[in-house]
Amino acid sequence: MKHCLSKRIFLVIFLITSFIASSSAKIILPSVFSDNMVLQQNSEVAIWGWSIPGEAVKIVAGWNASDTVKVKADNTAAWKTTIKTGKAGGPYTIQIIGEGGLELKNVMLGEVWICSGQSNMEMNVGWNIFNGEEEAAKANHPNIRIFNIPKIGAEQPQQDCRATWTVCSPETMRATSAVGYFFARQLQEKLNVPVGIIVTCWGGTPAEVWIEKSRIETNPELNKDIYNEQHGGWPGNPGVCYNSMIFPVIPYGIAGAIWYQGESNCSNYQIYANLMKTLIDNWRTDFKKDFPFYFVQIAPFNYGENGTSEFVREQQDLVSRTVPNTGMVVISDLVDNINDIHPKDKLNVGKRLANYALAETYKQNIGAYKSPSFKSMQVEKGKVILYFNDVITGLKCTGKFPEKFLVAGADRKFVPATAKIEGKTVVLSSKLLKNPVAVRYCFDDTSMPDIFSNEGLPLSPFRTDNW
Repeated sequence: MKHCLSKRIFLVIFLITSFIASSSAKIILPSVFSDNMVLQQNSEVAIWGWSIPGEAVKIVAGWNASDTVKVKADNTAAWKTTIKTGKAGGPYTIQIIGEGGLELKNVMLGEVWICSGQSNMEMNVGWNIFNGEEEAAKANHPNIRIFNIPKIGAEQPQQDCRATWTVCSPETMRATSAVGYFFARQLQEKLNVPVGIIVTCWGGTPAEVWIEKSRIETNPELNKDIYNEQHGGWPGNPGVCYNSMIFPVIPYGIAGAIWYQGESNCSNYQIYANLMKTLIDNWRTDFKKDFPFYFVQIAPFNYGENGTSEFVREQQDLVSRTVPNTGMVVISDLVDNINDIHPKDKLNVGKRLANYALAETYKQNIGAYKSPSFKSMQVEKGKVILYFNDVITGLKCTGKFPEKFLVAGADRKFVPATAKIEGKTVVLSSKLLKNPVAVRYCFDDTSMPDIFSNEGLPLSPFRTDNW
């Protein structure tokens, strides 16, 4: 009896040992490498994982099966290398061979974009976006792939996240960012290549949580005016989302990033441009690429008596003018209710971002894609002549005449201006003011535009003063 019991104990120990040994022999990949993924086309993309320390790992990509990439795991079991991708296409397989091999299936080569920000990027069909169910019902797009990173924060950088690549279907479209989906769909239709989106967003979050903590702590301006509010529904501490929702996919090969955020930084708007420059520099350094970064200017919303969103928009405009390879889309005309911080039209937000990328990144001739913006002003005989950037054929007004301009004299008291469109310029005057020195247009929380380019893009809000 004792002999049989001893044999059984030995067998159990042997099986456990064998299981541990076989488990340790497995090649482990981070979740961003899975079936259905999209790899950036025509690039040398990073691939990494874990194996037995010292083990030689071989990688064979289906688009170039004759070229075997070899890499050796270090003494922490980690390995990292790069593989060359070809032109867009698929589906392919990738074999990763060691003592325990695995195969990735249904892999596409195409364009990969990060979609990040707070709630207006997070919003999906369940948020009652315009025509959400209608759009979801027809969202069968096998050449669009989605990687949704869950909302989990961390105080330290994480090696992996709990996500997987999925093929776009009505079900998966409903669960992802509407802006991200419409952006991807527009790219896929116009470029006719597979498109993958890495969706990583969390409603309510300030920009600080998406930046490596040390970059804020070592920047006196940012550290002084850091976001200091605490909420039960989202993190506010620097780096918390970066650690768990950006770091796990670094340095996956990407084409660029789109961003919709800013509402939660109204309380420290003074540093927002610096925050965004820091974030963009941070991500570009991590991904080892000066990739394009396109973002949405926050929409009009009634923030109350002490609202400061106009200053956030001004800071966003500053980013677009001063940080290379960035672009801002203006959506002040896409607001259905100024008392709802979440505009329901996400289709046109996604399209405007996609058009910016198509024109700037992919060099496609798509017509007007930039909103008119203030360039300069000239005062002549009591009248102000305004000049604008990105006016191709002219300007138009949605009403009988423009009503959103204010002018002020040296006393800094603003009064309504009479405005007249003259070709590509606007001429302002006021019977209440003989010597105007400053102009403001929609420079408040809630004003919606009444001046558009002839192609239909709204004039960006602005002020000429710094009072």
